[in-house]
Amino acid sequence: MGKTMIEIKHKTTGEVLLEVDSGTLGCADLSGADLSGADLRDVDLRYANLQDAKLWKADLWKADLRGTDLKGADLSGADLWKADLRGTDLKGADLSGADLTDANLTGANLEGANLTGANLTGADLTSANLEGADLSGANLEGADLSGANLLRADLRSANLLDADLSGAIGI
Repeated sequence: MGKTMIEIKHKTTGEVLLEVDSGTLGCADLSGADLSGADLRDVDLRYANLQDAKLWKADLWKADLRGTDLKGADLSGADLWKADLRGTDLKGADLSGADLTDANLTGANLEGANLTGANLTGADLTSANLEGADLSGANLEGADLSGANLLRADLRSANLLDADLSGAIGI
């Protein structure tokens, strides 16, 4: 039986950005890969290494990114609607303008991440580490930030309407 290959395509042009063995996406080493604009909807990338990857405007709608290493990754303008990012390492990642509506970021490390103008409406950030993160202008309406670390986080002009900040540190 031959290997099944998956083509990761640009969501607009259809251009093949990367071809990988379907059995290797979980735990795959895609560090530094340029997946800008990639269509990764509903893809299982659990525990993959995407450190310093370029995912600018990528479509990660409902993607499973639990435990993934996204340190320093460029996710600016990415669509992460309902993505599962539990326990994900996003230290120093650029998520400016990203759509994280209803995303699960429970226990995620977002230390020093850039979330300026990001949409985090209804996101679950329970026990997330947001120390030194830039959340200026972010929409956190209805987000769950209970137990989150917000030490030195920049919340200027952020929308915190109906956000749960119970037990949050640094407020």
